[in-house]
Parts: sequence; structure tokens; C-alpha cells
Amino acid sequence: MPNKFEIKFLEGPRSRWADFKFVIKVCIEFIRGFRALHFSGPCVTVFGSARFPEGSEYYDLTRRFAAEAAKLGFTILTGGGPGLMEAANRGAKDVGGRSVGCNIILPMEQQPNPYLDKWVNMRYFFVRKTLLIKYSYAFVIMPGGFGTLDELFEAMTLIQTGKIKDFPVIIFCKDYHKEIIEHIEKMRQMKTISEEDLKLFLVTDSIDEAVSHIRDCIQEFGLQYETRKPSWLLGEKR
Repeated sequence: MPNKFEIKFLEGPRSRWADFKFVIKVCIEFIRGFRALHFSGPCVTVFGSARFPEGSEYYDLTRRFAAEAAKLGFTILTGGGPGLMEAANRGAKDVGGRSVGCNIILPMEQQPNPYLDKWVNMRYFFVRKTLLIKYSYAFVIMPGGFGTLDELFEAMTLIQTGKIKDFPVIIFCKDYHKEIIEHIEKMRQMKTISEEDLKLFLVTDSIDEAVSHIRDCIQEFGLQYETRKPSWLLGEKR
């Protein structure tokens, strides 16, 4: 249930002072996120449900994919929680890779999973989503719910409109996403998206195909990660 402050915010315009304080809170959260993830390295962001536990086929698939992506030199970035987020972070740790997360603060107190080298707790979903996109060189969609689909279409919209580069978007598990892919095809037929937009993503069940696609895209676009040195003045650490 929304708390009283959220309900008040949704009622409509508030005082200018209240809106100013809200903007300051958002700015502070962005700065905290930037500081926490600034030295994370080039990331592959893995989106997926918190509701698939260890032992499920999707957990195992996510863990194995993340291990292979980490072997390419990428940091594995997730929403920091349990389920498939945990599986991705765990896969990175399995092979000695780097693992980071943007954990969301929820009423049920979602806790950061134990396979994170570093994480930052976020209050606002839109701040969290911005960070998950900002540091990523590829977006990987595992089975999930509303949030996972929101992140999928956010990433594709940003690529479609030229707001970010043509980073690879990979949708795993054809059976799970069958109806979503059919609806995307319907949008193409109805001309609400273009033929070219179907090239924005790869649908696969193969870890090898996904890893190869990421490698090929990075080579094709010549994407390079710019290393940065921590500032002692700002008290930064890698």
C-alpha cells in the first residue's frame, strides 16, 4: 500500500517548497548512485524476477550466462535483490568476476543478495532504472514480471530514439516470452514500430549465441570503456 507521503504526492500539485525538497532528495540519490557505481567498469545489466529461487531452471540459466559474460571482462550489474538478480551476481562471482547491484528499498525490505562486491540502496525506481541503464553495455532480459518488462521496453525505447547507443538487447527464454514477441510482431504489422526496430533485440535460448552477440556488437561499434582514476579529494575508491 502507498504510504501517506506517496498518496499526498499523487493528489496533485504540492507547495513549491515541497517540490523543491523532493528534487533535492532525487538529486542526492542520483549522486549517491553515481559515486557508488563510477568505478564499476563496463557492465552487462541482467534483469529478471526476484521470485525464481535457486534450483529453478531460470536461476541456473541466469547464473551460467552471467559467468560467461563475466569471462568477457564485464561487470555484472543487477537490481541487487534475490531470485534471478542473485543468480546473475552469483554467476559473476563463480568465475572471479565483478558483481554490483542497485537495490530498491521496498516495504517488504528487499535485502541485497550476498554475491555483491558493491551495491547502493535506492528509494526511487526511476533513479534505479537510470543507473542500471547508464553503466551498461548490454541489456539481458530473463523471465520476470512488470518491472522486467518495463526495463526491457525502456532500454529499447532509448535505443530506438537515439538516446543511447545501439547496445545489444538479449531476451532469453523463447517459450516464456512467446506472447511478448508476438505482440511486438503485431506492432510491426500495425506500423506502430518499424521493420528496423525488430533488429533492436535478439531472442534466444542459447548462452553461446547471447555471448557471441554481445562480443560482435561491441566489436562492430568499437565501444571502449574509459578507465578513470579515483579522486582522493572526493574520497573515492574503486
